[in-house]
Amino acid sequence: MLAGVLFASVAGFVLLIGGMMLTEMALSRWAGNRLSTGLEKATATPLRGFLFGTAASAGLQSSTAVIVLTIGFVNAGWLSRARSFGIILGTNVGTCLTTELMSLHIHRYGWAVLGISCAGWIWTAMRGEMSSSAARPAGGMLSLRYASVALAGFGLLLLGFQILLGIGPTLQKSGTFLLLMDHASANPVWGMLGGAALTAVVHSSSAVIAMAMGLAATGAMSPETGIAIVLGANVGTCFTGLVASLSGGPGGRFVALSQLALNVAGAALFFPLMPLLHSSAALIAPDDASSQIAHAQTIFNVACSILALPLAYWRGWGRWAVRRS
Repeated sequence: MLAGVLFASVAGFVLLIGGMMLTEMALSRWAGNRLSTGLEKATATPLRGFLFGTAASAGLQSSTAVIVLTIGFVNAGWLSRARSFGIILGTNVGTCLTTELMSLHIHRYGWAVLGISCAGWIWTAMRGEMSSSAARPAGGMLSLRYASVALAGFGLLLLGFQILLGIGPTLQKSGTFLLLMDHASANPVWGMLGGAALTAVVHSSSAVIAMAMGLAATGAMSPETGIAIVLGANVGTCFTGLVASLSGGPGGRFVALSQLALNVAGAALFFPLMPLLHSSAALIAPDDASSQIAHAQTIFNVACSILALPLAYWRGWGRWAVRRS
């Protein structure tokens, strides 16, 4: 039983991570240049920067990708340190899209999504073979190819989530796992620390939260423990940005440290309010533990960003940012 659960857990997690990375890679290559186009106008005010960060993270399905890009933009001088603040806040909201989509229980269509994506890619390949003018598809065909690869990644993500759902009933029969869940329920700080550590290792808060959602959907994990993992994952997701900033200039380090400070402060603020987060999410999805975790993540990130957004309008922010760098 242990070997089967371990294999299914690893397989499901690998599909989750692999699917997210594939989607992120395809969308980054397709939209990467577009992100820098009009960046000055898109971040003219903190609110615009917030909306830009939200849309970019939701589109790329990765807040980490947008943070790393923002670090690069600041280091290159395309974006000021003060204007990066709004983007950071937006990434925390945009990253909720993936888990909210999974809360709709569309994992049952994983194979269908994968089939559609393969059909789209094959169509672009056939058009490329029939075209003698260029080896690389152009215009609409190129966009369709990137969209097909991104959709394939999303299909793999759904399949991974479905595998994780399948191990829940087996884990409920394990005395050791139940003991760990009881310990985490009695001491939510361990759930938060575990979520932070696991997210730092796998570089994806969405994957860690999706795993918690899968376990909660089968009753193997309580929603309260899942929400503690959400808070920890929000802190652990800062690790990649911190590592990426080490090779750049002071501007990039400022972006990474700002994200860390904001996310740690948000987790510390809402840790005592986890029962309120759970009850608010339960009002939206009273009979769905998996969706409660997704909704709690969205409520938490939106609330933290709204509370912190006024700081971006502080007149001395830009001068302080320069002095601190």
